[in-house]
Amino acid sequence: MEGLFITGTGTGVGKTIVSAALLAAMTAEGELVRAYKPVVTGLEDPAEIAARGVWPPDHELLGRMAGMDPGEVAPLRYGPAVSPHLAAELAGERIDPERLLAAAWAIGAGDTTTAPAGTLIAEGVGGLLTPLSDDYTVCDLAVALGLPLLIASQAGLGTINHTLLTLRVARAAGLQVRAVVLTPWPEGPSTMERSNRETIRRMGEVDVAGLGLVEGPDRTALAQAGAELLAELRRERAASR
Repeated sequence: MEGLFITGTGTGVGKTIVSAALLAAMTAEGELVRAYKPVVTGLEDPAEIAARGVWPPDHELLGRMAGMDPGEVAPLRYGPAVSPHLAAELAGERIDPERLLAAAWAIGAGDTTTAPAGTLIAEGVGGLLTPLSDDYTVCDLAVALGLPLLIASQAGLGTINHTLLTLRVARAAGLQVRAVVLTPWPEGPSTMERSNRETIRRMGEVDVAGLGLVEGPDRTALAQAGAELLAELRRERAASR
């Protein structure tokens, strides 16, 4: 299975926009893509709905960019804006890691008659240590899928610590970190933002790219931002060799 696993340094750091931009850009280039997000929470939370603004729920946005049914993108969906394991508990359920893995493999592998295999963009929930069940984290899921990792992180104050901690957890688990993506990366970054980017690159020994601001769920805007991100990731990789 080919693809990327998109994680973040926490909640609300731009994982879904990074994922959607990549899906839109790859689709625009004629590449077959598939999207997967194991769990979505907060679908019925008024504060969460208000915070999304013009953006649809994560699985709907990813499904739209990948040309998939939202229910296929995210097999588990809950109303409260809480961690996945608690959302399941409140619903009288327990998240089964094997079910999550089976869904991911089914989406990534495709079906030769109805849904051929494509590049899988899998997006995690929260950060790597977010629990999906009492003893299974997003990091465990990423390891099981074996996909290279992109880490979405904010550009401003606090991002160095959060990003380096995430890098340490990822590498300790044996994950291959492809790059860090700072988002939204401003057209005119401040001295602090430029310093943050260079410090993460140097101390984390990792490629660092930026995803520009995307105002809303417009496919063209997402595809353009995603294309610029892909080009920057390629330049970063070439420069680090």
